[in-house]
Amino acid sequence: MSASVRIYLDYNATAPPLPEVVAAMSRSLAEDVGNASSVHAFGQRARAVVDDARGAVAALIEADPGEVVFTSGGTESDNLALRGAVEALDAAGRRHVVTSPIEHEAVLQTLKSVGARGWTVTMLPVGERGVVSPEALEAAMTPDTALVSVMHANNEVGTVQPIAELAAIAHARHALFHTDAVQSAGKIPVSVRRLGVDLLALSAHKLGGPKGVGALWIRRGVRLASTMTGGRQERNRRAGTENVPAIAGFGVAARLVREKLGTAGAGLAELRDRLEDGVLAGVPGTTVNGDRSCRVPNTTNISFDGIEAESLLIALDLEGIAVSTGSACSSGSLEPSHVLRAMGLAHARTRNAIRFSLGPATTGAEVDEVLAVLPGLVAKLRRLTRTAAALG
Repeated sequence: MSASVRIYLDYNATAPPLPEVVAAMSRSLAEDVGNASSVHAFGQRARAVVDDARGAVAALIEADPGEVVFTSGGTESDNLALRGAVEALDAAGRRHVVTSPIEHEAVLQTLKSVGARGWTVTMLPVGERGVVSPEALEAAMTPDTALVSVMHANNEVGTVQPIAELAAIAHARHALFHTDAVQSAGKIPVSVRRLGVDLLALSAHKLGGPKGVGALWIRRGVRLASTMTGGRQERNRRAGTENVPAIAGFGVAARLVREKLGTAGAGLAELRDRLEDGVLAGVPGTTVNGDRSCRVPNTTNISFDGIEAESLLIALDLEGIAVSTGSACSSGSLEPSHVLRAMGLAHARTRNAIRFSLGPATTGAEVDEVLAVLPGLVAKLRRLTRTAAALG
């Protein structure tokens, strides 16, 4: 985050690390100098740190620690889940995978690669609400379906999918179910048992941990081929020396967000609704994108008629307010949001949407400042747009 940014409303891109996380990582970097695979005392101390963090991450999703594999982040977790499952399932001859068009690029690009090796990939419709219906999945399942992948919460509009129902449909046809829970973990309760999934991806930096570390939960008994070969780390699931300080930070973040999950979520929803209602009331020509009732508590995605989202993002940034036009992993792209396009929104609406994502440090005063600044910026940009159109 730039020193000039005073109000940070881009938590879905990355959450600033919690102070306790920074302290734990600094301490681990200085003190846990051994390789976690070494048998001597230094190595065993590092192993204890990794095991403690594994327990904390597992507790966050109500899982068994032995089923948690540490990775370099959500993208690697999704890749390991999908590529590993496809590799393990390939010989069985069922080569059909079902997903949704609003998935993160880590899923969409991976499944594009899977399609290139002969698998059939079916995209489920989501409609204007941005929600996958169980009926759509039921209709898409075939005797060849081996894997279904639907994210738990969308990173751009925040909608929460009916994962438990979807997973039950997949299992009735003997297919595996993977969900990307990167944007839901730490914001709403996530239980692998209640969701009924087989594979679940997490990322530390979305919940106040460090960048560059994540996890994949693999239900015991699920066959998964390793996509990172080498040593025998992470129970032969993911080779490579563990990043002990980052894993330590992940564990601290998981423990802290789990302790505050209920109260923090309610407070964020109140602030989010205050911001959202204020924008809709104070700025004409604005519309919320996605289902407003079934979503994570910190996210709102709003379209502003008559302007380009990039222009408003820059104008807000100059005022010290950090927001996003969508997924940070697609930054620099001039293409409209693939999520909003998949929801069937008009072309203009896919290009004029701003995502506001709040976090634990967001205050009511910050929300009020945004609401005070925003109407004037939008009005100015609309005048400039009209003038440019008249001259052009």
